[in-house]
Amino acid sequence: MIVSLVYQVARKLLAFTALLLRRDAAKDAELLVLRHENAVLRRQLTRPVRYEPADRLWFAALSSLIPRCRWANAFPVTPATLLAWHRRLIARKWDNSKHRARPGRPPTTRVVKALVLRLAKENPRWGCRRIQGELIRLGHPVGSTTVWEILTAAGIDPAPRRGGPTWREFLTAQAESIIACDFLYIDLIDLRRVYALVFLEHDTRRLHIAGVTAHPTGPWTVQQARNLAIELGVRVDSLRFLIRDRDAKHTESFDAVFAADDIEVVPTAPRTPRMNAQRERVIGTLRREVRYAA
Repeated sequence: MIVSLVYQVARKLLAFTALLLRRDAAKDAELLVLRHENAVLRRQLTRPVRYEPADRLWFAALSSLIPRCRWANAFPVTPATLLAWHRRLIARKWDNSKHRARPGRPPTTRVVKALVLRLAKENPRWGCRRIQGELIRLGHPVGSTTVWEILTAAGIDPAPRRGGPTWREFLTAQAESIIACDFLYIDLIDLRRVYALVFLEHDTRRLHIAGVTAHPTGPWTVQQARNLAIELGVRVDSLRFLIRDRDAKHTESFDAVFAADDIEVVPTAPRTPRMNAQRERVIGTLRREVRYAA
């Protein structure tokens, strides 16, 4: 409001002066514009020219004193630029976007974030869904994904067993009682592909090739598991876990063969070869050696 009032007063004064000094007004206004332009350039010598609101007001006030034929030689901007400045000023006056609510979900408050981290640190076995339920009971309705993002950003695992051992620690502690199995395919010299069912003892790295066939099925896999149990004999009592993937040929009867010897079957998660990393390493070595021998 003050800027508009000053602008109107400056225009009236300059218009009144133009009536008294019509001949020399254009010359003096042109000199004033050039002097101000030089001052702006000196102020912004190391960066592109950017006019401040006071500069725009000064140029707009002097624009009526210079003939249009002299604008190209005297004025640094075009008449269209002056009109754009005016439109921008009017639009800024009626712009209420700052007072509007931002679209989308509102951000999570600091109190809720601090409460999530406190619950996670004081209760290491709580997962993101358990923490979400406790927050709802306390009057903070947040989603489980929000809790997940808060814990992940803070470097805290949102899994339920943050205080438990990792997969590497579990394998190291239980190496003597773990055996893993998987299928290995081999391409023969006549381009036929056969499949071998192999078992690997984690402690001794001993590899058992249970059988080889061109068409593995569920009953065939069960029979190879029985043959392995007979081959191990007394040593099967020291085994507690069998790690296998989720192949359809590993049926319930296959798991029942090991359950009869008190061996718990642990299926790996989908697309997680690291959960059976030792088996992956041995199978990779066998494929390279067999291919080289062929």
